[in-house]
This record gives sequence, C-alpha cells and structure tokens, in this order.
Amino acid sequence: MADTVEGVIEGKRPRSVRVVLLALMIAMMLAMLDNMIVGTAMPTIVGDLGGLEHLSWVVTGYTLATAASTPVWGKVGDMYGRKGAFLGSIVIFLIGSALSGMAQDMGQLIGFRAVQGLGAGGLMVGVMAIIGDLVPPRERGKYQGMMAGVMALAMIGGPLVGGTITDNWGWRWAFYINLPLGAIALALVTVVLQLPKKRSQAGIDYLGVVLLTVGITAIVLVTTWGGTEYVWTSARIMELTGIGVAALIGFVFWQTKAAEPVVPLHIFKSRNFTLMAVIGFITGFVMFGATLFLPLYQQAVQGASATNSGLLLLPMLGAMLLTSMVAGRITTNSGRYKMFPIVGGALMIVGLYLLSTMDTGTTRLTSGVYMAVVGAGMGCLMQITMLVAQNSVQMKDMGVASSSATLFRTLGSSFGVAIMGALFNHRVQDVMAERAGSLGSQITAKSAQLDADSLAKLPAAAREAYQHAVSSGTHSAFLLGAVVAVPVLIAALFVKEVPLKGGPKAAGEGADAAPQPMAEAV
Repeated sequence: MADTVEGVIEGKRPRSVRVVLLALMIAMMLAMLDNMIVGTAMPTIVGDLGGLEHLSWVVTGYTLATAASTPVWGKVGDMYGRKGAFLGSIVIFLIGSALSGMAQDMGQLIGFRAVQGLGAGGLMVGVMAIIGDLVPPRERGKYQGMMAGVMALAMIGGPLVGGTITDNWGWRWAFYINLPLGAIALALVTVVLQLPKKRSQAGIDYLGVVLLTVGITAIVLVTTWGGTEYVWTSARIMELTGIGVAALIGFVFWQTKAAEPVVPLHIFKSRNFTLMAVIGFITGFVMFGATLFLPLYQQAVQGASATNSGLLLLPMLGAMLLTSMVAGRITTNSGRYKMFPIVGGALMIVGLYLLSTMDTGTTRLTSGVYMAVVGAGMGCLMQITMLVAQNSVQMKDMGVASSSATLFRTLGSSFGVAIMGALFNHRVQDVMAERAGSLGSQITAKSAQLDADSLAKLPAAAREAYQHAVSSGTHSAFLLGAVVAVPVLIAALFVKEVPLKGGPKAAGEGADAAPQPMAEAV
C-alpha cells in the first residue's frame, strides 16, 4: 500500500501530479474526440467500404460497448486497482483504433468500433476515479473543470480535425491518430502514477455484469431505433423494452445478493449521490439534444456552413468551459458548491426556453446569446455533479460512484437524442405537409434532417417551407428540454452541502461523506 498523504496537489511533488493530469486529459480527449472525428469521416468511409444500410451501427456499436462497460470498469478499478484497470482500458482502446483503421468492410469496422467502445468506457471512468484518488475533494473542482474544458475542446475541434484528417490523409487516419496520443498517455501513466495496489478476495459478479449489459443494451437500442428504424409501438421495440426492464429488475434484485456487486446499491442511500444521478441524467438528456439540433437549425435556417459545424456551438461550449472552470475555482477556494446546481438548473431552463423562441428571423448573435445561457447552466452542472457524487461515497466505492454518474449521463444522452429527435422529426414532417403539400411529405419521407446539398437542390418555396419546419421542430424540442430541466432545479434545492474534504474544516464533518485518503503520485 502506498502511504496516504494530504495536500498532494499543493505540497508533495506537484510536478508529478501535473504530469499525471496531462496524461488523464489526453485520455479524456481520446474518448471524447473519437466520435466527433469519425462522424465527419463517415461519408468517405461509406464511399470506400460500402454498407450504407449498416452505417448507424458504426456509432451504435461504439455507444453500446461504452455504456455497457462503464460500470464494469469502475468496479474492476475498485477491486483490483485503478492504475491497472486504466492502463487496460487504454490498451483496448488503442487495439480497437488500430483494427478500425485496418477494416476492410463495414462488418469489420462495426466490430472493431465495439472494441474501441469497450476501452472508451474505462477511459472516462478511469480519469474521474483517478482524480478522485489523487486530489482532495476541496481541490477537485478546478481539476475536473479542466476535464470539462477538454470535453468542450473536443466537441468544438472534433469535426474540424476530422475533416482535415480525412481530406489530407484519408479516413483510416481518423483512427490511427489515436495511436501516438494513446501511447503518450500510456507511457506517462505507467511511469509516473503510483496508486495503492488492491486485490479483492471476491470474484467479479459475472451474473450482474450480464444482466446489466443486457439491460443497458436493450435501452440504448430502444432509444436508437425507436421512431427511426421501427415505430415506437412495433413488436421489436416492445420486445426490447420488455427485455430491458426485466434485465434491470433482475439486476437490482441480484445486487442485493451478490458478494461483490457491480453497482453496490448502498451508494444510493446517500441523498446527494441519488440527486446527482438524477441531475446527471437530465444534463446528458439536454446537452446532447442541444448539440444535435443547434447545428441543424443554424445550417438549415440561418444558412451556416456545415464544414464549420463545431464552431457553430462555440458560444454554448465556450460558456460551458468558462463557467465550469470558475465554478471549480470557487469550490476550491470556499468549499461551497450547492449554489452551482441551483444556478445551473435555473440557467438551463431559461436558456432552453429562449432557444425554443427562435424562428426563421432570429439572428446568429441572438441565437449565440441564447446558447451561451444554456452553456453557462451546463458548466455549473457538468463537473459539480461528479464532484458531489464522489464526495458522497467511501473511498472504496470511488470507481463505482464515478462509473454510475457517467452511466446515468450516458443513458440521459441516449434518451435525449431519441425523444427530442422523435418530437423534432414529427413536427418537421407535419409542417412540411402543411406548407408544401405532397412535395413536402416526399422531401421528408426518408429523413426530416436534410444535408446542405439536398437543401440547396430544393425549389425556393420548398426550401422556405423546410426552414419554417426546422424552426418549428427545434421550438418543440427545446421547449421539451426546458420542461425536462425543471427537475434539475428541484433536485438541486434538496442537495445537502456536505463539507468537502481537504479544507480547513473538513476533518470529520458531514454524515453523508466518507474519509477520503489520498494516494501518492511519485
């Protein structure tokens, strides 16, 4: 066991800790950037490999593997040591990246993307859990704020980087680019990071893993296929819903019996942890819905270029980055954090309502201000939810707390994209039928989301009708988002502000928090 120490960041060997944090930021960048880069390369990939009918599985396979593996990685880190689990996830991610770059057909690419996703689940959890090991909660806010900055940077720069790589080096380098970055992170973590070695006497809860994987897979498939591949009331969707519900009920029951449960249910006895799970779910719901429809609105209605789709989100993501870092710094200096979920919930509701008022005459400046309000709200929530979740459990449960918080946000994003997308598509198709008659119905028969080339080919009257339809669709989607965000504000009001460990008054305070020993970084 490594000795536990206080004040690692401020006192003992801070340069080593900064090196570790650099490696963690690279790993977070890998996990976040990959989907953004690959999304831009998709048309080229399909042109080379074919298999257009299976295109959605390139993303879905990655998402499923990431969501299903997230809680498993968290538990493995708690049982057998965080460093080994994190290194393992990096290696798996890099193997998946290399294989994806060498894929010869769409089937191989889908399978290799799933391997990538397995590793990505461990990257996300490992970063947050290792920060939880190295940094006292009182200091943790500003470092998790840096991770929020990495996420924002990936979302802004991903499409631009993906386009540049694909145009100049070919689509395979969209995957190969991960290899040198991953190798740097692997080397830094191997050499610098030293954490307590663990070895649990209990084995892995395989039945729990299977039940949770089946449940998560069924839910993600329902939200991915519902309203697109199959109608919501179809037999396939009903079957998947039944399988998912049954598997999750069985999982919850088994977790009360398992010797070493994948997700120990006692962590939900903490009011703060449960509230953070709810807030994280809704934040994921809103965030990914917003990032899906805002570029579509700006391209279809405001005439923006699809090439710069990442830059279109700059007001929202920039505000999110700035607010997250300010919130982290204030939390570090004062030890207080309850105000941020409250302010974040309120800003998110107001911002989403403002976005719902956009129409065909809204200027880019106005929409940018509205996006900044939403971004500021999410910045108050993104990392504070993880911080409070980690502060609500014992050190031995740091991994499952981090993975559970990440999982709820991931599931929220799946539901957000599916439900807001279904509402958007339905509204667009209705308005097109009203304004353009049978021609409007034909235009949106296959998809309510037209690319720039398809939009440019439309007659002027049909293009104007489509602009009104998209404006109406985003109105409905964002208004739903504003309503869904209301529980965030309500939940935030019930958060108990437990003193964060690592401050001058932290020792022994708070029934909801557990002692937080620190691991030493060499």
